Amino acid sequence: MRIPYTFGRFIYGLIAVNVVVFFIQRNFPVTSYYLAMIPALVREGFLWQFVTYMFAHGGFSHILFNMLGLYIFGFQVEREMGSYEFLLYYLATGIFAGIASFAVYVAMGTEAALLGASGALFAVELAFAAYFPDAVVYIFGIVPVRAPVLVLGYTALELFFSVTGMRAGVAHMTHLFGFAAGWLYLMARFRINPWKSFFR
Repeated sequence: MRIPYTFGRFIYGLIAVNVVVFFIQRNFPVTSYYLAMIPALVREGFLWQFVTYMFAHGGFSHILFNMLGLYIFGFQVEREMGSYEFLLYYLATGIFAGIASFAVYVAMGTEAALLGASGALFAVELAFAAYFPDAVVYIFGIVPVRAPVLVLGYTALELFFSVTGMRAGVAHMTHLFGFAAGWLYLMARFRINPWKSFFR
């Protein structure tokens, strides 16, 4: 059942929570240990990390670009979906990306910490491209690219980096899982096939 539409600009609240958490991390570094998704701790029962990891960040540039992307794409997606539906979409895709990443980490014997909003952000960018396939995004403020081309191109790069192991230290799989979660969500809940929307 669809959530009744309302537009409350929840995007500002999401950004505010991320910024507040970032400043807490900066002033109390030990909090990152409890907020990031760390496989060993999740196995010990720290299940909240599947949620909190997406509000924690590793540095100023990390949170800056994530929040900039969230604002640019998320504001329009929230307006289209409705605020409560957008919040559900954001949290559901981010949690899915975290759980899927945890499963892969365990299978591969990886104990790296996972943190950042990128998984959910990838889902938001996908939704933007599905809702506004004719929108043009300017890369570096110069090169015009249609939103679907940008999203699919970036996803292809993430897949390439994930397979080749290039750009180590970036959670490429989490980005891809966020993209997949967003795709499934749009199809199951909104009956929107992103592929058909991209090339309608």
